Amino acid sequence: MIEISQIAVPLDAGVSEEACLDACHAEARRLLGVRDPDIASIALHRRSVDARRKRDVHLTLSARVALADPALESDALGRVPERDRNRVRAVEEPEPAWPAAVPAAARPLERPVVVGAGCAGLFAALALAEAGLEPLLIERGDDARRRTRSVERFQTERTLDPESNIQFGLGGAGTFSDGKLNTGTRNPAHRQILRTLVEAGAGREILWDAKPHVGSDVLPAVVTRIVERVRDLGGEVRFRCRLVDIDRAPDGSPRAITVEARDGGAASQERIPAARVILACGHSARDVFELLRRRSFALERKTFAMGARIEHLQADIDRAQYGPAAGHPALGAAPYKLVAHLPGGRNVFTFCMCPGGEVVAAASEIGGVVVNGASLHARAGRNANAALLVNVTPADLPGDDPLAGVDLQRACERAAFELGGGGYRAPAQLVGDFLAHRPSGGPGRVEPTYPLGVTWTELDRALPPHVADALRAGIPALGRRLRGYDDSEAVLTGVESRSSSPVTVVRDRSCCAVGAPGLFPCGEGGGYAGGIMSAATDGIRCAEALIASLR
Repeated sequence: MIEISQIAVPLDAGVSEEACLDACHAEARRLLGVRDPDIASIALHRRSVDARRKRDVHLTLSARVALADPALESDALGRVPERDRNRVRAVEEPEPAWPAAVPAAARPLERPVVVGAGCAGLFAALALAEAGLEPLLIERGDDARRRTRSVERFQTERTLDPESNIQFGLGGAGTFSDGKLNTGTRNPAHRQILRTLVEAGAGREILWDAKPHVGSDVLPAVVTRIVERVRDLGGEVRFRCRLVDIDRAPDGSPRAITVEARDGGAASQERIPAARVILACGHSARDVFELLRRRSFALERKTFAMGARIEHLQADIDRAQYGPAAGHPALGAAPYKLVAHLPGGRNVFTFCMCPGGEVVAAASEIGGVVVNGASLHARAGRNANAALLVNVTPADLPGDDPLAGVDLQRACERAAFELGGGGYRAPAQLVGDFLAHRPSGGPGRVEPTYPLGVTWTELDRALPPHVADALRAGIPALGRRLRGYDDSEAVLTGVESRSSSPVTVVRDRSCCAVGAPGLFPCGEGGGYAGGIMSAATDGIRCAEALIASLR
């Protein structure tokens, strides 16, 4: 195939996929010196917004072209004008493939077990199922339909279900946080993951959008179809089924797990023989971390981040990013990604930015307040929000307990609950008041979107001192990078404490936990991912490692 990049398209000509393809066709004919019959196929490969010059905001496309006669490819490349040759290249696009089927003779007597149906666990289970291993996938929370009801009940009635909420349930934490699929790494599995999501009902635009997202209103149906695929291939999926123990053989490997299943109010335990377990429990499964410590698995502290959600009017962000082009239908709600490197090594950075979204109630423990962000597919909300975070390193924590980061998270979440006045109201403060060290008394232009209400106060009382100090130094610096970011009437809502796991379950080069062959720590909960794409990629990686262990 031939890839053509840097195809500039005016906004008025690039709203639809068809319009973008028309522009790519025209550029292919011009650069390659071919006619329409010579082009067997052309596919949009990437679409991004170039807003470096606010007076000339436009789309930039790349496309992949297959010629009807592959023998003509070298001639076509030779006809490319000298000034355009850096934009045209021959590429190979291998078809993504799941791991090869495991021969029947090599299949273990006990089916492999995957713990957790978030992004990592779902794709690990799907890879194992595609290989013919008929995995057992267990998830402590509910399926998508019941989980959605649990989330809605919490956000309307303040009744928190500790097992089924924004953190736990089918799809994991990513299901209710916009479904952003951009990643800073390249891996052949990424294309496979995107295609799987499209086959399950996500929009086709995620295949080429430079900043793809699915939307929290679409993801529940998507992850449900992936579960159906696992079942169609012979896998078993159990919801309301929580890991409570791991029985280790003398060599440290797992030989059985104990799970607790709930049917209504009744709970029952079951011991399941399991020599191979992919542990994809998620970053909020604190009871699993405690179980691993109790069973002497190797755990280490890792750097994580804490802070608050910051909200601006989306229209202000649009103008800051796109200038006079703000509001054009080809652009949609503008995203941003910012970082400020402070003296002394601290970083203040944004994470999980939700254009046209809302701040959501993301607690998973009784008596704690946690905030996160979400956007629907249309991203049509009045506000923009993002996590505004500061790194917390192992050196910031007391003692040598590997779970000290969990203790800090929990302490801040409980402080936020008290500061909010109970009922899962969240503490909030205007940026201007936060920078001036004074409590806020109410909103300005930006109305907070947190669904359970906010209490206007001082956020310092729910944040570690070094986090609050770094935020005060970082917000003005970010305002110099994005006009208006330090707007005094922007809203801070706390606490954002679950952006990543504070723990690493140490694994070796075979992806097994150190000293525990057959147990594969995976995804965000294991400390090996930081978003939907990286978690799904790590799930596939661990499934491949498990399959390799059978050989």
